[in-house]
Order: sequence, then C-alpha cells, then structure tokens
Amino acid sequence: MLLKAVQTAAAATATNNGVFKDNTRVVTHPRSIDFFSIRRRNTGFLCNSSSRRVAPVMVVKTEEQPTTVAIGLNEAEEEKSLADQLRMGSLTEDGLSYKERFIIRCYEVGINKTATVETIANLLQEVGGNHAQSVGFSTDGFATTTTMRKLHLIWVTSRMHIEIYRYPAWSDVVEIETWCQSEGRIGTRRDWIIKDHSNGEVIGRATSKWVMMNEDTRRLQKVNDDVRDEYLIFCPKTPRLAFPEENNSSLKKIAKLEDPAEYSTLGLVPRRADLDMNKHVNNVTYIGWVLESIPQEVIDTHELQTITLDYRRECQHDDIVDSLTSSELEGTNGSASSGQHLTQFLHFLRSSGDGLELNRGRTEWRKKPVKR
Repeated sequence: MLLKAVQTAAAATATNNGVFKDNTRVVTHPRSIDFFSIRRRNTGFLCNSSSRRVAPVMVVKTEEQPTTVAIGLNEAEEEKSLADQLRMGSLTEDGLSYKERFIIRCYEVGINKTATVETIANLLQEVGGNHAQSVGFSTDGFATTTTMRKLHLIWVTSRMHIEIYRYPAWSDVVEIETWCQSEGRIGTRRDWIIKDHSNGEVIGRATSKWVMMNEDTRRLQKVNDDVRDEYLIFCPKTPRLAFPEENNSSLKKIAKLEDPAEYSTLGLVPRRADLDMNKHVNNVTYIGWVLESIPQEVIDTHELQTITLDYRRECQHDDIVDSLTSSELEGTNGSASSGQHLTQFLHFLRSSGDGLELNRGRTEWRKKPVKR
C-alpha cells in the first residue's frame, strides 16, 4: 500500500522529462538499486531547486520501471564523507555521547553462532573511534587532538572491563552508546552501553581507562591542560558511569598470578595483522591470548560473562608471549548477575624471553544456557 502511494504521488507530480512541477529534478538509473544499501546510507532526499529545502524520499523499485532516486543534498550532507553517510551512528541530542548500530556478521561469530568477545571488544573500539571522529578529532590515531598530534602523543589502553549478559547472534543488530570523561592528570575514561536494537534490552556494559604515551619515546606522559581543554567540552559535566553500582567488579584490583600456573599456553607469536596504528599489538589481541589458556572443558560448558584486563607493557611484533591461567573460588564479586555462581580465573601474560609482565586479568564464566 505504501509503495503504491509513493508511485501515485510520483506520477501525479512528475513530467516526462524527469522534472517535478516544483522544479525538483530526479535522476533515472536503468539498473535497480539495492534497497538495503540505500536504507543503511540514508541519503535519499528531495530538494527544491529554488528554496534548497530538503525532505526525505523513498526509493521506488519495480520490475517494469527503472529505479528513480531524487538528488540534491543540502550543504551539510554534501560535506559529509562517504564513511559518515554509510555509518549507522550519530551524536546524541546533547552532543555528549555517541550511538551507533552494528549488524553482527557471519565472520564475527563463533561455533555457537553468537558474537565472540573479541567481536564485542572490536565494536567497542570502533564506536569509540567513530565518536572521536564525529566531534572532529583526527583519523591519524585513536582520538588524538590537535595538541596531541603536535606533541606526538597517543592514547593507549591501561584497563578494560567488559560484562556481557547475552551474546548477540549472527544477523542481530546491536546499538552501542559511548562517552568519555576526564580522569584528571592520569588520563581518560570511556564507557559503553550495549543494547539489543530490536527491543532496547541492555545486553552488555563496558568501561576502560586510557593513558597518554609519547609515540617516539614510548614513555607515559601526564595529560596537560591544553589537551584536557580540547576534549572536556565533549564530556558529560557530571560523572556518568556504565557501572554505577558500589563495589562493582570493574573496580576490583587484580592479583598477580604466581607460577606455577594450573594451565598454560606458551610461545604465542603476534601476527603482523595484530599491530594497530599505534605500532604495537592491539589491545583486543590480548583477549584472545588470555582465552588460549582456558581449559577446554570450561569452553565446552561455560560462556564468558566478565573479563577485566590490566595492560602493563606494550607488546611488539617480535615479542613471544606466554599465557598462564589459574582458577579462583566461585563467587559473584559484584557482577550484574547477582546470586549466580561463576567460575573464575586469574590470568597472566608475560614475555617469553625475559619474563616481563605484559598483562594481568580476571575472567568470570557462567554455565551455557540450555538449548531447547
């Protein structure tokens, strides 16, 4: 019915030469246009040539007629990059956070046909970077400001905490909201809320801490006033936390795992593809390394609910890594699923050559849901 109405309106207002009576021009394309790609781009508009007023238009597709798409974007749309037009994300109304929708692809799921924790972590990183770009920060690095680029400074992850209450499946659409705030001279904090786009259910939360490093000397550096002034205008004026609960597990200190560990996987070698634009192994790769030493019987019967990682030292391409794991007592530790018994592990990543600590972590696992 809606398609017929659009066709009727177009027939009533258009002339044979492809110009509407109000001087709005259209382009006729002999080939059909994929409707899903148009829906994602959201770039179809009707534009009056005299008033420059812009209104949405639906793409009409029939087997007998060629497809027509109205053209004439306003200046704001014309200034957007193709990437901006294709992304399903934007700043929120107050401009202090950013939301984006993602479709879970087949190559982002594991054997259970649900997204892996590495997929979730990559999406968190992607939406954080897109948030930074949407407010004008550089694409040359992860959210680098003008002053940071002048001083050769970059952001690096010092802590990551992710809780997943339900894993999205292949073809599900998730909506992720993110925002950042100052941690004083130490660095910044970025939080995320993950929702099922179909019903608004919160299926995960995450928080992280970032510190500043000189990309030439690879030494940490305090955040100066010039840098803080550049990003504070985009942060909430009062603290906003993805985990507002007292004694939540995102704040819990991680004890160092001592040798001998119960489980270990030795000699992990970074691939070239593991390096990111900051010229070191990306923080998501550490998650995979941690999970390599989880015993198989746990992988078979449980799914990861919570992972917390403290990044102690950056890893380069020529490093060789050992992954060590030992179990902890069952407990709840302030996680969102209060009262549910969780299997817990401590983790330790070290450099094989000199034994230096690269990362320490904690994971909590719940029993896999019973399939019906």
